[in-house]
Amino acid sequence: MRAVAYKVPQPISAETSLIDVDLPIPEAKGHDLLVEIKAVSVNPVDVKVRAGVAPAADEFKVLGWDAAGVVKAVGPEVTLFKAGDEVFYSGVINRPGSNAEFHLVDERIVGRKPKTLDFASAAALPLTSITAYEALFDRLRVQDPVPGAAPAILIIGGAGGVGSVAIQIARALTDLMVIATASRPETSEWIKQLGAHHVVDHSQPIAAQVAALGLGPPGFVFSTTNTDQHIKEIVEAIAPQGRFALIDDPKTLDIVPFKRKAASIHWELMFTRPLFGTPDMIEQHKLLNKVAELVDAGEIRTTLSETLGTINAANLKKAHVMIESGRTKGKLVLEGF
Repeated sequence: MRAVAYKVPQPISAETSLIDVDLPIPEAKGHDLLVEIKAVSVNPVDVKVRAGVAPAADEFKVLGWDAAGVVKAVGPEVTLFKAGDEVFYSGVINRPGSNAEFHLVDERIVGRKPKTLDFASAAALPLTSITAYEALFDRLRVQDPVPGAAPAILIIGGAGGVGSVAIQIARALTDLMVIATASRPETSEWIKQLGAHHVVDHSQPIAAQVAALGLGPPGFVFSTTNTDQHIKEIVEAIAPQGRFALIDDPKTLDIVPFKRKAASIHWELMFTRPLFGTPDMIEQHKLLNKVAELVDAGEIRTTLSETLGTINAANLKKAHVMIESGRTKGKLVLEGF
């Protein structure tokens, strides 16, 4: 089968940073589905792994987590899907990725593709949807109000892939006032279209802008990017006993200033459940099906912003360059081989 892979972690500018290869088609065992890949999207995690993670000696490492496709075969323990089903999912970081014609994935982290979306539009959603959903409901527990706090959530980096979905999920499934950040006219307009009640500029002091809205300190803050740059503003903005979640990898993170407000800090990593095979791993299957229902009901829209052509090394390199620029909005998608 055709795939895109690498053998040595390198800058994306290197000729062999990503290459087209031919690999054997894997066999579905246990709870695995063998999925024929129709579309994939590219995430910051792809860039981080490519730049710093070496495969086993003389092996190829295939990247790619977000995917949409058709089930071609199932393992003997599969009960949730059958051959011919259209699915979308985000895979797991310790297995070969989805930048290949065929891909193995555990059924318990797979959802049914939204009926109203094509494969490219569906491929933009899984990783960011799982991240946003788990951050909101499993980590921040936004369903439980913070006493005395404004019923509001501040989403830092609202125009990125995760922020774009978090805004929509918060609007669809909660009564929270959604405050999201952006710093350019086009990204500000993007998050307004996605449903943010208020937009603040994260290139300027955030806390003062939030206070000027007159809502009171928000009970919840969700940071999707550049957390270390915004940490002082987050501490100032968040309500006493508020809850703060983040997903990025700050080089340093001083949480001591949160102590005065007794704020809780939560890290979200959507790979944790499948990586450790947690007893509640099937929750990702359930939440992806919920997202598909919301999409088909018109309450969530795809965050696909640009399609870059077929799945090959040249086009994936373009996507990695764009991700590394830090200036993308929504999701970049490739489809077909």
